[in-house]
Order: sequence, then C-alpha cells, then structure tokens
Amino acid sequence: MDLPTGKKIYFASDFHLGIPDRATSKEREKLICRWLDEIAADAGRLFLVGDLFDTWFEYKNVVPKGYTRFLGKLAELADGGLPIEAFTGNHDLWMRGYFEDELNIPVHHHPVERVYRGKKFFIAHGDGLGPGDHGYKMLKKVLRSPLSQWLYRRIHPDTGVGIAGWFSRMGPKHSVEEDPFLGPEKEWLVQFCLQKLKHEHFDYFIFGHRHIAIEYPLPENSLYLNLGDWIRFNSYAMFDGEHLALRYYNK
Repeated sequence: MDLPTGKKIYFASDFHLGIPDRATSKEREKLICRWLDEIAADAGRLFLVGDLFDTWFEYKNVVPKGYTRFLGKLAELADGGLPIEAFTGNHDLWMRGYFEDELNIPVHHHPVERVYRGKKFFIAHGDGLGPGDHGYKMLKKVLRSPLSQWLYRRIHPDTGVGIAGWFSRMGPKHSVEEDPFLGPEKEWLVQFCLQKLKHEHFDYFIFGHRHIAIEYPLPENSLYLNLGDWIRFNSYAMFDGEHLALRYYNK
C-alpha cells in the first residue's frame, strides 16, 4: 500500500459516542462529521483507531440505536472512494460484521503494520498491550470468545445493550481534567514500544485508549503517538507523506 501524491493519512480514536448524555454526544457527533467533511478533500486513507462508541454490541439483526449522522457520513465517504479502516477498542469490542457489510469498512481486532512512503507504522487501539493490566487481559480473552458472545446474544437487545451501557458508565469516567503522562517507566504502551524496537524497527507507533494527546520520541528515530480523544482534545494525527504529527480540531 502507498499514499497517492498530494494525499494525507488521518488517524483518530476515542470518540466515545453515547456519553455523557444523548444531547452532548449528538453535538460531538456533529463536530466529528464536520471534521470528516473537511478532511475528505485531501484524505488518502482514514484510520479510526477504536472506542468510536462508548457502548456497542451487534446482534445478528440489531445494532445499538443512534449515531445516524456518524454512520451515514462514513458510508458517504466510503462510497465516494475513501479507504477507511476501523479498529475495535475496549468499549466497542463486539463489532461483528456491520461495518464490513453495511459500510464496506474493514474492522481490525488486532494491531496492524503498514508501510507508507517508506515509513513503517504500527497501529492499534492499545488496550491490553504492554506489561501489567493482567485483570483486563484475562477479561478481554473471555469477552472475545465466540462462546461468550453467543451466550450474550441470547439476551434480548433492550436488556443486553442496557447492561453493556450500565457497565460502561460504572467504569472510569472520561472527565474534562487532563490525564497526565506518567513517564516512560510507568506508561505501558511506551514500554510495549520499547520492547518491539528491540526486535524490529518502526518509524511510528500510533495508539488510542490512553486519552492523552502526545508525541513521545523513542530510540532509533521512532515516535510514540497517542491520539488523545474527542472528549477533551478533539485531537487527531495526520501523515503528509513525510511527517506524522498531532492536530487539533477546534472549529
């Protein structure tokens, strides 16, 4: 894969559509759609790197209510020829076919590696990577199992989606207060990058999940970039064919 001349690659994550309430989420959804409209002119590819929704569970014939503007905008861009790729996050882990079938957008459940203009990218949401967080890693294995998903689909959608939303709201809240960078020794994703670099070079590591907008230099001219979120930062990353950098949409 390569990048057409004059085109850019965009990366965004952690929209968390659905919180803290319907009205606030809808305004954030409209803002995201305006941003998508504006980047469409020069976008050569778009990566949506997980936690697009604060709660998402697909039944065989049912998907969660809402997000019409966002899903319609993605369909419009994909139908117009923009390659879009999505990732599952820890909040929208159970995505199974809707994006592929309805929007023609592939969904990645694992990290991907890509090369554009000679630069090597490692892209993932970031949950469960690096040392620590053993409880979540075990829970993720359970939640991703086909048996767990089959059993959950036996619950009526009104109840199932409601339960998922309740657990999401009971978890850590994404407030307007900035989450500090803890330093390379305590940031699990930085530690993950450092371990990967011992065996293979990547120019860029791109993650979401952590809700901090940061570019952190690594050895061997590598870069760790966290995409932040659209709750506090309205942040995203852009690769122009030579450089990758964070940007902020404050319109």
